[in-house]
Amino acid sequence: MIEHIHKLIEEAEAFNTQSLEDVEAFRIKFLGKKGLLTELFASFKEVPNEQKKDFGQAINNLKSTAQEKVNTLKQSLTNNVTDNALFGDLSRPGESFEIGARHPISLVKNQIIDIFSRIGFNVSEGPEIEDDWHNFTALNLPEHHPARDMQDTFFIQTDPDILLRTHTSSVQVRYMENNQPPIRTISPGRVYRNEAISARSHCFFHQVEGLYIDKNVSFADLKQTLQYFTTELFGKSKIRLRPSYFPFTEPSAEVDVYWGLETETDYKMTKGTGWLEIMGCGMVDPNVLENCGIDSKEYSGFAFGMGIDRIALLLHQISDIRLLSENNVRFLEQFKSAL
Repeated sequence: MIEHIHKLIEEAEAFNTQSLEDVEAFRIKFLGKKGLLTELFASFKEVPNEQKKDFGQAINNLKSTAQEKVNTLKQSLTNNVTDNALFGDLSRPGESFEIGARHPISLVKNQIIDIFSRIGFNVSEGPEIEDDWHNFTALNLPEHHPARDMQDTFFIQTDPDILLRTHTSSVQVRYMENNQPPIRTISPGRVYRNEAISARSHCFFHQVEGLYIDKNVSFADLKQTLQYFTTELFGKSKIRLRPSYFPFTEPSAEVDVYWGLETETDYKMTKGTGWLEIMGCGMVDPNVLENCGIDSKEYSGFAFGMGIDRIALLLHQISDIRLLSENNVRFLEQFKSAL
C-alpha cells in the first residue's frame, strides 16, 4: 500500500497542464470527496498497527503534494488568462501604428532652410503681431507713402499702430537692430494681407525672406546666391532678373526661373513662356540700414523674399492653395512618403 502511495506522489509531482479544466480534473481525482485520498483514509483502519505511522505520513505527503500542485497551476494559468483579457493573444503579431505626415508647407520650408543653412544663413523669427515701425516705417515706408497701398493690411481696431505683419521683413528689421554685420539670416513665417480668397491666393500665407549684410556686398553676390538656391530646390539653373520696385531695396528685381515647356502643365503654369516668377529681391536701401543703426557708408547688403505656399503648389502639383489650410486628412496623407 505504501509503495502505491509513493507512485501516486510521483504522479502528482509530474503532472502539468495548460488547461484549468485539467487542473480541476486532477483536483477531483486526488482531493475530491470520492477521490484517491478519501479512499486511502478509509483504508487506514485495515493497515497493521506497525505500518500505520508510515502509512499516515505517506498519505499526508500525497495530500500536500497534490494540493500544492493544484494551487501552483491555478495561479499560473489564472495570470495568463488575466494577461490575455487585457492584451489579447500575446502571440499575435502587433498592430502597426499610423504614421503621421508632414504638412507640405513644412516640407518646403524645411527644404529652403536646409539649402540656405549650407551657405551660412541662420534662422530668425519674430512676432506675427507687429507695430507700424517694424512693418512699414523702418523699411522706407513712412506714413502716407503710396507703396503702403500695395499691401492691404489687417490693423488692430483698438490701436491703429498695431497690425498683423504683412511680410517677414519686420523680422529682419528686428534682427538688424540687435545684431551688427556681418549678417546672414533667413526669416520664415506666416504673414497676413486683406486679399480675396481664391484658388491662387489667401488672406494668410507663408514667406521666407533672406538678408545678407557685410562690406562690399554686390548685386553679383545676390545673383549667385539665388542661382545656387534655384538649382538646389528646383533642379533648374537658368534664371533671369527683371527690374522691379520695392520700397526697401534699390535696385530691385523679380526673379524668374526657366521651368521649361515639356508638358501641358508647364504651359499652364508659365502661360506658354517657360518662365516662372518665384521671388522678389534687391540691394538693401541705405535708408533701411540707417533706420536700423547700421552705417550704410561702410556696409551694403541684399534681401530677397518668396512665398512658401506658391512654391509648395508648384513642387507638389497642388491645384488649389486653399487645400493647404483646410486640414483635409485625405489630402495630408498623400505626403506620408515625403521627407
